[in-house]
Amino acid sequence: ADGYYEYILFDCVYSASDYSDMVYLASYSFNKVVYLQFNSSVGKYVGYTELGVKYAENANKDQARMQQEKAAVDTYCRYNVQLDDTSVLDKS
Repeated sequence: ADGYYEYILFDCVYSASDYSDMVYLASYSFNKVVYLQFNSSVGKYVGYTELGVKYAENANKDQARMQQEKAAVDTYCRYNVQLDDTSVLDKS
């Protein structure tokens, strides 16, 4: 098909049952190529293409955006994973 495909994938990765090792990832892709990613372990955006590097430099300068992304491991990941685990694990 003709056209372009851009998407953002938000991931919460963890293995410990207390969520102490949880990592929040926001991956930005264009036509199946990841060009930019925020990783809560790294604490900043990283660019993987020439354009992604420029986006990362700009995003990392935005203090409000960085605070929001750094907090997402708690506000987005832990919050939703606890809800999911409660609804699944309590049913056994």
